[in-house]
Amino acid sequence: MRSKFLMLASAIGVAMLAGCGGPKTDAQGFVIDPDFEKTLQGKLLDAKPGDVVTIPAGKYALSRSLSLTANGVTVKGAGMDKTILSFAKATSGAEGMLVTGDDFTIQDLAFEDTKGDALKINGTKNAVMRRVAVSWSGGSKASNGAYGLYPVQVTNVLIEDSVVKGASDAGIYVGQSNNIIVRNNRAEGNVAGIEIENSSHADVYGNTATDNAGGILVFNMPNLPVPGSKTRVYKNNVVANNHANFGAKGSAVSSVPPGSGVIVNSNDEVEIFDNDVKDNKTANVIISSYFSTGFDTKNGIAAAYDPYPENIFVTDNRFSGGGDDPGGASRR
Repeated sequence: MRSKFLMLASAIGVAMLAGCGGPKTDAQGFVIDPDFEKTLQGKLLDAKPGDVVTIPAGKYALSRSLSLTANGVTVKGAGMDKTILSFAKATSGAEGMLVTGDDFTIQDLAFEDTKGDALKINGTKNAVMRRVAVSWSGGSKASNGAYGLYPVQVTNVLIEDSVVKGASDAGIYVGQSNNIIVRNNRAEGNVAGIEIENSSHADVYGNTATDNAGGILVFNMPNLPVPGSKTRVYKNNVVANNHANFGAKGSAVSSVPPGSGVIVNSNDEVEIFDNDVKDNKTANVIISSYFSTGFDTKNGIAAAYDPYPENIFVTDNRFSGGGDDPGGASRR
């Protein structure tokens, strides 16, 4: 009886070890599964409200963008350092993933090397991005995708516990949206770390923005459908955002001076408080109008657009260093 028990225990141990080996991978570390991409996109196309689409641990090479139109769907990986969707070999599509369905949640996975934006959520309500990583393996380059996490025209946005590195415009960008929480994220090596643009009622807190050209931006740009106001930026670490600005020439973000901590441009009713802001070589905080950006205004701007920031409160922050080398040669 004892020998049978030992044999059974040994067999279970071997099975467990075999299961721990994980999926087979090629020389570049990609999971060898010819049906993975087709199966995943099929699940997204067929998804119904309440469905949870799970993606197991592994690094997967995709050839084209993913899309989701259904409402009420959750996409879930095994961890943002465990489930990695790589678009380095993609041959079609702009975004890594485009979502147009309401009540969407994505968590615990990573996007790498997208040609365009990594995750775009467009024209929806109730979007949650939690523990999502975005990066470009070649570092900070103009050829990288513009945006990492990119909800636009969304009502009710939550972005938390995520990491974005290397976006050629903004790592975390929320545009033309309302009711927004961006908390406990890390933005590093982007042109703009975190940007709230033409959006209202945003709380940006608990984040770390470092080694971007600009740390945290609150902008209102002209000729967009809605203006923004009422953003609170608090309890963030905005440190040493002195990276060279590698944004596309002529883009709005290309006007951001390297070495900028927090910038408010043409936005109203913004509160900046209880932050640690230091060692941003141009300025720790910049409050400016649209006319300071140097953009062409000869073609005109909408009559309703207000280019001047109003009711900006900067209180109870902890400042150190910064402003000691504006536009200097120390930019990388």
